[in-house]
Amino acid sequence: QVQLVESGGGLVQPGGSLRLSCAASGFIFSRYAMSWYRQAPGKERELVAGILRTGGSTNYADSVKGRFTISRDNVKNTVYLQMNSLKPEDTAVYYCYVRVVTGYWGQGTQVTVSS
Repeated sequence: QVQLVESGGGLVQPGGSLRLSCAASGFIFSRYAMSWYRQAPGKERELVAGILRTGGSTNYADSVKGRFTISRDNVKNTVYLQMNSLKPEDTAVYYCYVRVVTGYWGQGTQVTVSS
């Protein structure tokens, strides 16, 4: 079955960096677009970044453009989110998502940006 396992979250100071990873299994990874979403307390889940199958096309929420970079490794079946210049408003649980007939979510990884 489809499984998505996120890792790499943690506590970081404003201006710092984190790299999230999402290890995928149970489907042919290279055939599907992948996305990162986030959900802050009291807010709706929102799309952060997406990447197409080959990695040649990406898209970002306006709030993270120029600071976050999504990438993928189709050999390791992993999608990454490099987050730089982190701000307190980036604090959220970050989720990996794929739509394989139906949508699948990982368990999420907490990112806290605070001094």
